[in-house]
Amino acid sequence: MKFIKQLFHFYITSSLHVALSVYSLVRMTYFMFDIANDVAMANFAFLGTVVGYNFVKYDALARTKKSQMRNELKLIALLSLFSFVGVGFYFFQLQRITQLVSVGVLALTMLYTLPFFPNRKNARNWAGVKIYIVSLCWVGVTLVLPLINAHVDLGTDFYLKCIQRFILVFVLILIFEIIDLANDDPHLKTVPQQIGVRQTKILGYFLLMLFCALEFLISNINVNNNFQFLPLQVVLIFAIAIVVALFLAFANEKRSKYYTSFWVESVPVLWWLLLVLV
Repeated sequence: MKFIKQLFHFYITSSLHVALSVYSLVRMTYFMFDIANDVAMANFAFLGTVVGYNFVKYDALARTKKSQMRNELKLIALLSLFSFVGVGFYFFQLQRITQLVSVGVLALTMLYTLPFFPNRKNARNWAGVKIYIVSLCWVGVTLVLPLINAHVDLGTDFYLKCIQRFILVFVLILIFEIIDLANDDPHLKTVPQQIGVRQTKILGYFLLMLFCALEFLISNINVNNNFQFLPLQVVLIFAIAIVVALFLAFANEKRSKYYTSFWVESVPVLWWLLLVLV
């Protein structure tokens, strides 16, 4: 039992779970736009997330406390190294335009982690900016890159889906910010710090309603249709919105760290599994 707990802890702390969430959203993108699954793109997104998230979380610790690194952190560093090699392998299997855009996403991630400007903190510590940068990165990796690599025409549906995906990730991060409210530096000016937990939840509910409403614009659904005739995609959108709303409703500062790091981050995985099962 102790080994299983350690394995689960490593699965979470090594960013494998969040990488699975990104992978799931990439697969959902293929379904939504009715395009063939691209193994190279999906694996690139998965491994890139492992590398990116571990770099963000452990870079400073690895550079300042190399001699004090625990065995777990050494394993995470080794996993990140192998993932980096995998990212390089799949990178050269992508289209040239996809490679260029992915470099832009990488630059945004680096800006989030490293202080590029003299006497300035990294973007992660810029007041009120973190939630927008992370949401944009997720949209870029899980939606923009797969569609560009598949040469999909970027019409109105694409832009509506970008807004919808941004909203989903934004609300999920709101849950993280509520849970972390007691520990976050006040200078970060997260949404709950600025408007309070109650107003943050109201904002989240409003965004989830917009998240669902956008699907009708994308799918051109006749609102007079019976439930059973609604496309699967619309049904899944509403199901996921309800799940996220429940997580948001029960979020508070006393929740376990696994409430967000496992359960909330499982939402994209659940979305994909629902599709597979149905």
